[in-house]
Amino acid sequence: MSQIIEYIKDKKILILGYGREGISTYNYIRKHLPTKKLSIADKNYLKIDDSNVDLICGDNYLSCLGEFDLVFKSPGIAFLDNVKYPATTEITCQTDMFLRFSKPTVVGITGSKGKTTTSTLIYEMLKAGGKNTCLIGNIGVPVFEKADEGEDLIAVIEMSSHQLEFTTASPEVAVLVNIYEEHLDHYKTGFDGYANSKLNITRFQNEENYFVYNDEQDVGHGLNVEAAIKGRPVKVGFSKAQNDEFVNELWKSTEHLKGEHNRQDIAYALAVARIFNVPDDSVRNAIKNFNGIEHRMEFVGKFKGVSYYNDSIATIPTAVMGAVKALGNVETLIFGGLDRGIDYKEFIEFLSDSQIENLIGLPETGHDILDDVKLLNTNVNAVYAENMEDAVINAINLTKENGVCLFSPAAASYNFYKNFEEKGRHFKELVVKCAQ
Repeated sequence: MSQIIEYIKDKKILILGYGREGISTYNYIRKHLPTKKLSIADKNYLKIDDSNVDLICGDNYLSCLGEFDLVFKSPGIAFLDNVKYPATTEITCQTDMFLRFSKPTVVGITGSKGKTTTSTLIYEMLKAGGKNTCLIGNIGVPVFEKADEGEDLIAVIEMSSHQLEFTTASPEVAVLVNIYEEHLDHYKTGFDGYANSKLNITRFQNEENYFVYNDEQDVGHGLNVEAAIKGRPVKVGFSKAQNDEFVNELWKSTEHLKGEHNRQDIAYALAVARIFNVPDDSVRNAIKNFNGIEHRMEFVGKFKGVSYYNDSIATIPTAVMGAVKALGNVETLIFGGLDRGIDYKEFIEFLSDSQIENLIGLPETGHDILDDVKLLNTNVNAVYAENMEDAVINAINLTKENGVCLFSPAAASYNFYKNFEEKGRHFKELVVKCAQ
């Protein structure tokens, strides 16, 4: 019996949220404990063909937490600090259980932007070096898919702040790529709650573990990253990445890793590869075979002389500014989405001073940002799009031959889409359909 199952088998269990991770948790428990009584709570009404499952659905689904010994919380459920439950109720998640009880060595990666690219590069480098490895977590594969694997596996796990929020253990190798304002709508205490969740990736390490981070980033908000470090620090600052000859060689060897932010991601991945003694030739092969990340400065195609890029994963201003600088010749920028309380002052100044000819704003943040940009630059061509189709049609009509049209939202997608993937795929579909 796995250590996870040994720990939970006699507890009264609630699966909180029945999306991708909730379903995975249910399947994992059922695999080992076919007849155990379980409860599942979700805001949406569910129908599950299992006589040993009690369903708690509707708007008051969070009111039941105190009835359970152990609650598996799905990442998307926010504001549990507004819900009353006794200290005897343990809130956990798949990431926490995996870190505490599973046997594989874990490389955990978190950050506001760049964690998907960094996670994928680490996985590719380890695989090229002959390591038994997998890529799981926030990248789209629940970690319980590999919970029963043995000690010879190196599990590369992308970890969101939501997945780290209730963890009480940290990975053997932790990577923090950066911390910027994001997901502020998820945390009652705003940036402090968000950043402190991120720092759980190192907070429970020991002196034999490794913590890879950018020691040159001033996170601000009075946050001292180094105060949380418990493992051996591996400092990979911007200047070190720029001056590392091997990092520069790798960065220049592929079209899929443009921009300073991607040079930094390579530096993080290289630092981890060297911890596991991956040879340089294997690292070169990993970069050579890297095909980029969907939704990250993804080239959609060139239609009537215009190059279209999908960067829907860029949900904060810093990522958008990095993409604009990396691509160059961005003539049209489509941006905007859900307002989560992010400070857009620097982004507004960047847009007003930029050479981007056409700024197309989507509801709701896109419209607000355009209002502020026009106060600073009355000459800007500001287009208030009603939806994605309106934005793409305007982009096709406005962008000149040999120009670049970039979709990079600087905001979340939840006001109209399920996630950034759905939003990015809709953009790509419309470009292919309308631009030819």
